[in-house]
Amino acid sequence: MTGILIQVRLGSTRLKQKALLPLGDRSVIEHAMLALRVVDADVFALLSDQPSAELLRPAAERCGYRLFAGHDTDVLQRYIDAAEQFGVRTIVRATGDNPVVSGPLAQALLERHRDNTAVLSGFDDLPLGCGVEIVERSALEQAHAASQDRYDREHVTAYLYRHRDRFTVGRYPADPEYCAPEVRVTLDSAEDYQLLCDLYALHYRGQPLAIEQVIQWWRSRTTTIGAAR
Repeated sequence: MTGILIQVRLGSTRLKQKALLPLGDRSVIEHAMLALRVVDADVFALLSDQPSAELLRPAAERCGYRLFAGHDTDVLQRYIDAAEQFGVRTIVRATGDNPVVSGPLAQALLERHRDNTAVLSGFDDLPLGCGVEIVERSALEQAHAASQDRYDREHVTAYLYRHRDRFTVGRYPADPEYCAPEVRVTLDSAEDYQLLCDLYALHYRGQPLAIEQVIQWWRSRTTTIGAAR
């Protein structure tokens, strides 16, 4: 079984409860959830920590997602436990601070992952905040057994990248029209939130934003800022 498993918590001190901040008519986390509904998956779930779970439950229910409350700090453990509970073997891993994650590109990556032998797949050079990773639960279980490093536990797939002699990792170049590593649309700070508010005010019309819109908006904005200097 394949699962969309989005990790999210509300304990950030830099931008409090950022996943619940409004963008247009929905919250940040709802945009991420709805964008990934187009992916051919069997399970759709939010993976949170215990303190955040009840605050996230209404958003999860509105978007047809299940809610899993797991380990507060060991995100690797949280993924393994959730995948086991839901019967998921292939995990589409996303994060709740990326409201403009691309559902169509997540589907394209899943198809490529299914056609290859990699246990971990991703696209290179997409805009930061538009991509996902796809990883096999069995590989995460091996990483969990092999490493007690806090970094590996927090970043989930870090151990696999460092040990490519043991794990087949598929990193694929983005198609030219999606290759825009200079674009940053993830949410970490108040400045990021204002940027996303500007983007949604200009282009959001009730449907997930397309990655082409995001790239065009960023480059147009950058050109305007450069011309004004």
